[in-house]
Amino acid sequence: MNHRERWVRCMHFQPVDHVPDEEFGYWAENLNVWKQQGLPDNVTNLEAYFKFAPRSGVPVGLGFSYGFESKVIEETDKYRIIIDGEGAKQQIFKDGSSTIPHYIEFGLKGRKEWEELYKPRLDINNPSRYPENRSDWEQIKARFNDPNWGIPVGIGIGSLFGVLRNWAGFEGISMLCYDDPELVEEMVTHLADLTCAVIKRSASEIKIDYAAGWEDMAFNNGPIISPKMIRKWLTPNYKRITDILRANGCDIIYTDCDGNINEMIDPWLEGGVNGIFPVDVAAGSDPVAIRKKYGDKVVILGGVNKHKLIAGKEAIKDEIRRIKPYVLEGGWIPHVDHRCPPDVTFENYLYYLDVKRETFGIPKDEEFESRPEIKKIKSKWKETSLAV
Repeated sequence: MNHRERWVRCMHFQPVDHVPDEEFGYWAENLNVWKQQGLPDNVTNLEAYFKFAPRSGVPVGLGFSYGFESKVIEETDKYRIIIDGEGAKQQIFKDGSSTIPHYIEFGLKGRKEWEELYKPRLDINNPSRYPENRSDWEQIKARFNDPNWGIPVGIGIGSLFGVLRNWAGFEGISMLCYDDPELVEEMVTHLADLTCAVIKRSASEIKIDYAAGWEDMAFNNGPIISPKMIRKWLTPNYKRITDILRANGCDIIYTDCDGNINEMIDPWLEGGVNGIFPVDVAAGSDPVAIRKKYGDKVVILGGVNKHKLIAGKEAIKDEIRRIKPYVLEGGWIPHVDHRCPPDVTFENYLYYLDVKRETFGIPKDEEFESRPEIKKIKSKWKETSLAV
């Protein structure tokens, strides 16, 4: 069974030889912190270092046809104020004290900015959304449609609301929902029009295994907008997108949203979105509770509480033990519920990987296991088996 077959079968609750071995990613600081804890100095790509299973994606574009001009408009010894490629003004501190910039002003304020600055950059008919060279596209099709291509093939379906939050800011998009709901609906519809137009060709010409979107429109207490607004603006447009995918054989469609997503799952399902990622446990999105409620209606990617990796080895084993029976039901690829933070030590992360891999029967890469730094750290562990 190759990885593509394994991934597809797992996501359809069918028997597999082992759960796919995937992870979300890491903070930028992890490399330097972990190099002080035993990671070799020459490592630059953590995903490649840990030998995770790969994915492949159809290279089509849903973003701006051309970005805003990025430029520095003020600079001191301590910070720079810039206009970024999405039209936002932000302050970036030079000492690296924060990885999240301080946003001062956002580009999307209302209809004027939408019509003059943003909508022209979202030209649905822009030919650059596909590879310009026809022969390149034919090669892509041939590669992904080859029965021997053993890597899952996905396509991005973008964002309908989270991207508007990026352009307008949290306060800005919240106010627009009340001050100009017709504009919000118009913007969401245009983004869906763009997505439908771009993916239709790919879906009809390539065997696509999954589609992945993102929203990031929720906090710890729930979504930015009410479920009623989600159903009015987003659900029908999700349905337009997912209908195209399902008509062409792609029925695993998930979206990326941090925070508490519990009130969003039903509107997503009604729109044909049947997968959740990365399932932010501490924010109240408990994957076990979600699995108990929805069963095989919802597939899960993520759901391992990052705070347990910080807490230590026993907490790691307890967390994997907690999710184990539900992961083994299928339809769940377990990994950390967001990018792994540098608070997780290199040793704890290796311990987590071992517990996960042994528990779910994931084969260990011999070359990785033979590395001196891995053998040195694992020699301190007393357990002969870490499976729970």
